[in-house]
Amino acid sequence: MVRGGLRGRGAMRGGAVRVPFKKTFVPRHPFDLTLVDLAFPKVVSLPDDSALTAALLKRNQDLCPAAGEQTAIANLVAKVQGVLDNLVVAPGDFNTCQLDEVRQVGSFKKGTMMTGNNVADIVVILKTLPTKEACEALSRKVEEDLKTAMKTEVVTKAEALSTSLHEKGFDIANRVAKVRVLIATLPQNIRKLEPETHLDAKVMQSHLAAIRHIRWFEENAHHSSIKVLIRILRDLTQRFDGFAPMSPWTLDLLAHLAIMNNPSRQALPINQAFRRVFQLLASGLFLPGSAGITDPCEVGHIRVHTSMTLEQQDVCCMTAQTLLRVLAHGGYKHILGLEGNASIASEMSVWDGVVVSPMERVYEKPSEKKDGEEEEDMEGVEADGDDDGME
Repeated sequence: MVRGGLRGRGAMRGGAVRVPFKKTFVPRHPFDLTLVDLAFPKVVSLPDDSALTAALLKRNQDLCPAAGEQTAIANLVAKVQGVLDNLVVAPGDFNTCQLDEVRQVGSFKKGTMMTGNNVADIVVILKTLPTKEACEALSRKVEEDLKTAMKTEVVTKAEALSTSLHEKGFDIANRVAKVRVLIATLPQNIRKLEPETHLDAKVMQSHLAAIRHIRWFEENAHHSSIKVLIRILRDLTQRFDGFAPMSPWTLDLLAHLAIMNNPSRQALPINQAFRRVFQLLASGLFLPGSAGITDPCEVGHIRVHTSMTLEQQDVCCMTAQTLLRVLAHGGYKHILGLEGNASIASEMSVWDGVVVSPMERVYEKPSEKKDGEEEEDMEGVEADGDDDGME
């Protein structure tokens, strides 16, 4: 590359050489009123948001598991963790596989577990290759050691253990709680995996990513307001189809951004952060061309929303735009699920005489390509990124 193009000493005489111009993609952050608050001073005082704050806290309380459920899952996690830790330091005669590290991940570890989903995740990193036989042998060993340890306890019928295998590892469960043991292997072993013999390599990578996620979360997202907002956002993804494609890891990062990314670097009140989430999504945070949210646990400036298809990104933005107008007219109880239902995102609604009609889709699927014609993906701008896939 010659600095200054062909205008300098290296230019060819007798005619210029045409150099093809390559357009550089520069992602833009959407308009964020919180970041430019000083440039847009308020002309009227903000309305009293105490009712919204109370509703958010009530909804969070409704979504939290009951004390008995939390105790049951914590007890089972402690027992399974103890057995696995013992296999790391003192495997004894168990030599089918070698354990390197055991780490709790997922919503239980983060403190964002929701009622009705009493499942805790533990990732086990193997030094050896994760064969299907090794996974099955490890599940039998864990179950055997658990039952041995529980012989001295009074075990009720609800606490009787059962084990089941699946493509990610195995589950240890009783009637009130479940621990999902997810198998991974050392990063240098990933390229040695064979589909016929070992567990899926992509699943192994997602489990390793889950460990990176929990480490980042413990360092950066331990504020209680972030956990409250995460739980509320997860509930929204279950009730509004437009938000369903957002992964748990995407919601974690979105909640952290909404609460902590502001000029003061102090946590915003939960009511302001809740409004800000809809403002950001409605302004195109997760659309093509947006800077979005860069995954802090991956290299290469991967933006988390690129795991969603163009159609999903469009519907997510459209849903947020509709619900933002509902929120502006006081319909927060319908959004939170305290009243009404999720039809407000897809059907016309009236709020104090103001009609809110659902937004229309913008994205249209391209027609089928002719033979020999390359299919354009994300218009050349979404060439980065995969997503978590764990929780």
